[in-house]
Amino acid sequence: MTSEFDITLFLSPVLKGAHATRQRHIRQAERMQEAIRKRWGCATPWSWKEKHVRWFLEHSLRCSSRATVYYFELTAGLIRRRKTQIVVG
Repeated sequence: MTSEFDITLFLSPVLKGAHATRQRHIRQAERMQEAIRKRWGCATPWSWKEKHVRWFLEHSLRCSSRATVYYFELTAGLIRRRKTQIVVG
């Protein structure tokens, strides 16, 4: 039985700000996750390398506006921050 990775749960420790902002980051992270999974086969952000995120920002968003790319870069920064956090249980 395969369970899908919950990006909301992954990002929740680093999400701050208004509800709409948090929801935007979650939607964008889901879009990134799907594109990287289809292209590279990496199902979770824990398995992503910098080249995967860079590929998404440069190739998947090449027809998008500069503002859209900027907002996705902010989301990528949150993902990087979450991956470098030390989890103390």
